[in-house]
Amino acid sequence: MKIAVLGLWHLGAVTAACAASVGHDVFGIDFAEETVAALNAGKAPLFEPGLDDLLRDGLAAARLRFSTSVSDAADADVLWVTYDTPVDDNDDADVDFVLDMIERVLPELREGATILISSQMPVGSVRRLEAFAKAILPDRQLSFAYSPENLRLGKAIDVFLNPDRIVVGVRHEADRDRLSEMFGRITERIEWMSVESAEMTKHAINAFLAVSVTFVNEIAAICERVGADAKDVERGLKTEQRIGPKAYLSPGGPIAGGTLARDIQFLNKTAAAHSLVSPLLSAVKLSNDEHKNWACRRLLSKFSDLSGQTIAIWGLTYKPGTNTLRRSSAIELCRWLLARGAVLRLHDPAVDSLPGEFEGLARRWETPLDAATGAVALVVATEWPLYREVDAADLTSVSPGIFVVDASRFARQLANAPDIDYVAVGTPMREI
Repeated sequence: MKIAVLGLWHLGAVTAACAASVGHDVFGIDFAEETVAALNAGKAPLFEPGLDDLLRDGLAAARLRFSTSVSDAADADVLWVTYDTPVDDNDDADVDFVLDMIERVLPELREGATILISSQMPVGSVRRLEAFAKAILPDRQLSFAYSPENLRLGKAIDVFLNPDRIVVGVRHEADRDRLSEMFGRITERIEWMSVESAEMTKHAINAFLAVSVTFVNEIAAICERVGADAKDVERGLKTEQRIGPKAYLSPGGPIAGGTLARDIQFLNKTAAAHSLVSPLLSAVKLSNDEHKNWACRRLLSKFSDLSGQTIAIWGLTYKPGTNTLRRSSAIELCRWLLARGAVLRLHDPAVDSLPGEFEGLARRWETPLDAATGAVALVVATEWPLYREVDAADLTSVSPGIFVVDASRFARQLANAPDIDYVAVGTPMREI
């Protein structure tokens, strides 16, 4: 099947490479020349384990090509829209950007082509595109479908090629047949539904996960005050049959990145547009924003004045398995510490150079122990596996009595070590 993939950042690069790997003929289209040139050289726009190799395999097999020309979409059976919808620091998404890119390509498509949207868009976006296509291309018989993306940075290829299931919303039986052929090379587990139901499914999944994260972190904050251990409470929750072991209920850091927060905003705006009150969803951002201050509160409980204090930060990216710093809670913490005069020693295995705003204010070190040397406190900010390999005795040899702030108890080998003062989300305040 001939597939044109529109939008080639993380979602698009993974989609194009994976679709080619299962035998489809794929054209990737993006209007950023540097991105396209790098992809044609087998280099992804950001780090994702295994992606560069998959790109090179597709290029070598001549099943994968990248271009800035919309004419390359002219004979595609499916135009697969995979823009990572831009989102600002207030979690507001620039939906019009994605819609404009789609509308730019529609006139190039052949009659009867299917436009499959996987970009994160508010419910009703497909209907808006259908109205646009009907107005400017009434005789082209274009049809639209929606399949929400479900990728996770650092695990995207495995999630794409081995999904739990794929959700697809269609209007017409012909689109179902075509997309069955396309997705059938990946899985037979397809949940078919209406377009609007598929759009809402994406919102509902991310909202449920966001509510779960903020719920358990609020529970953990109370645990700290009453002497309970939130990890014990987590175990009690997950062994409840009505909740289950895979529930998103592990106390730890706040929601980071834009994916979950973006859908919360979509739902809040949709509810408001229909004069509905959604107090639960409206409270998610407020709760999460408050929890972003957890590490700050813990550091201030130990050091009333942070000026001149040397603080080590392990991990800068917003999650492991990627090199992106945008919307990283670790970066936000660094800014907060620098504003209070702290001296920062930083480490991240995927970050070769610090953001320009940290120039002359913080220093990056080559190893975790180098970064921790001489620090009075250490914050484990990103769950990179190598931080679990650091021996507690080695850490205390370079920083005796160090105060370790580890929100999700990731580096738990440090938790009960002598000469380490260790705290995590949901550990009783009496342990400080």
